[in-house]
Amino acid sequence: MFEKEYELFWKKQVKGVGGQRLEMLQRDLTGTRKLLESVLIPVFGSFEDLEIEYEMVSLSGTKIYADVFHSRLRVVFEEDHFVTHAEKITRDRFSFERARARSVAIFGYIYFPYSRDELDKKPEFCQRNLYELIGRIGIAEGTGLLELPVYEREAMRFALLRNKPFQMADICTWLHLKREASRSVLRNLESKGLVYPVGGGSTRCHAFMITEKAKDLFHRNKQLE
Repeated sequence: MFEKEYELFWKKQVKGVGGQRLEMLQRDLTGTRKLLESVLIPVFGSFEDLEIEYEMVSLSGTKIYADVFHSRLRVVFEEDHFVTHAEKITRDRFSFERARARSVAIFGYIYFPYSRDELDKKPEFCQRNLYELIGRIGIAEGTGLLELPVYEREAMRFALLRNKPFQMADICTWLHLKREASRSVLRNLESKGLVYPVGGGSTRCHAFMITEKAKDLFHRNKQLE
């Protein structure tokens, strides 16, 4: 499924593009595909708002490219291989990478890199990091605890008191809801960056944890303590 969706996504990215960015899109994008398949698509659920080989102009006036850019969140995602970005890097290349990171910061983007080893060996950890980032961005955008539906708020309250992984059955017990209704609550919380999955495989998770964003919402609202 991912391969077909990626192929369609890549064709849309290439359409109407020329020059250096087209050359970048036609190179070996193994690392970028790994980043998308292991972390970004499992978390975001689609290729919407994503752009690969995103073109920018650095402070020195040269064109630089981000592996993946999320236009709505304004986040630059990178996949860095140890061999090409650390082990065999020259001093000039090292300085260029630092200047490149500064350019990204000046543009007002969040720079969020992953190593190839992390993507290969710890994809769930990488996904949790991204959920936490989304949660922090949500706080900055002003998501309020009182704005949440009561079932979502109560599920978060129980999860906070539990302070360890919980499952769908726990939601059913806490809220006195049937499984389908509880699943809907859980999906909404996950989409808002208030809980993240732990354990399980790439298509099914067995438990969830409350995010730092959710904790902050409670701590900042003394009326509901």
